[in-house]
Order: sequence, then structure tokens, then C-alpha cells
Amino acid sequence: MFSLFMPDRVYNDIYEITPEVLTSQGIRALILDIDNTLVTYDDPKPTERVANWLEAMKNAGIAVAFVSNNHAPRVSEFCDGLGYYSHADAKKPSRRYLYEAMRHMNSDTTNTASIGDQVFTDILGANLSGIRSILVVPQGNESVLRFGWRRALEKPVREKAKRLG
Repeated sequence: MFSLFMPDRVYNDIYEITPEVLTSQGIRALILDIDNTLVTYDDPKPTERVANWLEAMKNAGIAVAFVSNNHAPRVSEFCDGLGYYSHADAKKPSRRYLYEAMRHMNSDTTNTASIGDQVFTDILGANLSGIRSILVVPQGNESVLRFGWRRALEKPVREKAKRLG
């Protein structure tokens, strides 16, 4: 049961996840969370660094989709003009929109990974879906009222994942 919460890989941020790292693992499609994974809640659009990272994925032939639990206005504003599949209000760890994203990218569970910052939504959803799960350290400062209890519950999983490498 505990294994459903364990990520396959842990990185400090997305920039440690290069196209070479992904292709060496047979990954050719990524499902991305947005808030605290790619940018902070204060960044309405991809930063230049995120845009460059997304471009590097595209140039390497790695498909990208966005699946977020945030609401449509936020997700639409972030994804506007990027040309990728996106879905808001995904209710992760529900698998529904993860599978839909794979259909849009013409990928499957053998060659898709999901990257997120939350164990109980992003990682659990990926693991339930049978795709590889990648946990990143949350980006930016988070509201203790909004995230404090979640991060406290995630702490044992994060610590064990770090020990496992």
C-alpha cells in the first residue's frame, strides 16, 4: 500500500530532468502538473526558463500534456498559446485525465511519465495509472494554511524516496 505513494524518481526541480534522462528510460511523453511543479502560483504564464525546458522536450520528440487540479481559468491562462493538451479540475489522483492525456499524445503506460510536486495527488495518480511517477520539490513559497498539513503528511514519503535514490 505504501508503495502507491512512492515516486519512481525524485528531483529538486524539472531542470534536472533532461530529454537525455527521459529518453534513456524510454520516456517519450510527459504529463505535467503546473503549480509548484513548473512555476509558483504567482506565475500566470510559463517563465522563460520553463518555456526553454518545454522547447527542449519538444525538440527531443518528447510529447507534453498538462493535467492540473487547479481551476480552468488558471490552467487556460498558463497553457494559452502553448499548443499542448491540457485539462483543469482533473481531480487527481483520478486516472481519467491522465489516460486522456496519453491518448492525445499517442502514448501509453510503457513510455509515459508524470511529473508533480504532491504525493497524494500527482504521484498517487501516476502510480494508480501505471505510468512512471516523478516527484519534484515544490517550487516557490507555499501558504502554510493551504499546504502545511499536506506537506507534513508527505514528509515520510519524501524522506524514504530520497534514501532510495
